Amino acid sequence: MHKIFKKFNTLLALILIGVFSANAQDNVVDKVIAVVGNQVVLKSDVENRFLSMQAQGYTSGSVDLKTEIFEDLLIQQLMIAQAQVDSIEVTDQEVEDQLERKMEMYIQRIGSKEKLEQYFNKSIIDMKNDLRDDTRDERIKEKMQAEITKNIHITPAEVREFYNSIPQDSLPTIPGELQIQQLVKYPQVSDNEKDRIRTKLRGYRERVLNGDSFATLAVLYSEDPGSAQKGGELGYMPRSNLVPEFANVAFNLKTDKVSKIVETEFGFHIIQLIDRKGERINVRHILLKPKIEEEKRTSAIHKLDSIADLIREDKMDFAEAAFYFSDDEDTRNNGGLLVNPYTGASQFEKDNLPPAVSKAVNDLKLNEISSAFLDVTGGKDAYKVIKIKSETKAHKANLSDDWSIFENMLTNQKQQKILNKWISEKQEKTYVHVDDTYKNAKFRFKGWIK
Repeated sequence: MHKIFKKFNTLLALILIGVFSANAQDNVVDKVIAVVGNQVVLKSDVENRFLSMQAQGYTSGSVDLKTEIFEDLLIQQLMIAQAQVDSIEVTDQEVEDQLERKMEMYIQRIGSKEKLEQYFNKSIIDMKNDLRDDTRDERIKEKMQAEITKNIHITPAEVREFYNSIPQDSLPTIPGELQIQQLVKYPQVSDNEKDRIRTKLRGYRERVLNGDSFATLAVLYSEDPGSAQKGGELGYMPRSNLVPEFANVAFNLKTDKVSKIVETEFGFHIIQLIDRKGERINVRHILLKPKIEEEKRTSAIHKLDSIADLIREDKMDFAEAAFYFSDDEDTRNNGGLLVNPYTGASQFEKDNLPPAVSKAVNDLKLNEISSAFLDVTGGKDAYKVIKIKSETKAHKANLSDDWSIFENMLTNQKQQKILNKWISEKQEKTYVHVDDTYKNAKFRFKGWIK
């Protein structure tokens, strides 16, 4: 496993080992090591999180790292148990939205959707399935914490007093941040290439209808790296996990029937329904991705260069050009501003930019327009021109420039004080049983062992 961490930075190592640790669980003798209300903590929960934190070089404070992890899981289950009592719920859509944000972050870190799928030999859908239960628990905990701390109020005077209480040599350094605008053109696939792909898929469909195995053909010909070697099988999933064009066809199939050709943003598919359980289906598919001809790539670059010249000559500003000409629906309506998947804001530390954008930024000054370049982040070829809209230099935190940072620090401090009080009180009122292997553990909260 150590080879992984030489290839990727600390954050990605945490993601890769911690999130997709299904294989690690095979080596863990699993058992229930705690019961909190009607919730349980498994040994594998602790072991897999321990692997994650070791991988990023994390060390605990005054207590053993596994004990610290175990207590964090106890607190999470305490909050989930209370959330059930208080009827605090998380919708499937909330979970899917959170999963989508996570996937975007992982893809951005590793470089592209294809790289992520190829490295782990899993489709994005399989990765989401691995993450779904943990993501739901995280979201429930977040909602419960928000409910517990909802009455906190911070005044400006309190923020100033908090700032003045921090020694000058303890003030944090704020890293430099950028705001990036982009204008995007997706190179078009020719009609001849689409016809070539459709002809191939029609041939595969005919072979299945004449008795050939869909799964075998998927292994041989599908260009979906995550599902091909599993015979194209995606596993059980709800409609919300699938792009609309795919879902609309798949959910209307009968068992073992094969669809006609379906076009999505990922390419062209034929689909076979394996089984349906309520609102979840399990399907196989064969995906073929059209090749983009060089002249189409050249055309996209020329269009971007022409638009960039209009902006450089002050005949149009960047936000206006993005609105009228950009093919990217996520950014065209907000002036072309990239959104940071880690924070939801438009500011980026340079290390958090998509790799191709980060490379282009190296050659730019503030308000300059880049030359057109190729970005395959997310698994789709996109040609872009970008502009640095704003830039802040790294600096020692101060109240005039960084008020929100100190306001958040004080808010977090108050929230933690309230949460600590809530946890201690709730321990007394909730059934908790902890395995004897932890009876002498040094917990932060004393009420776990009864």
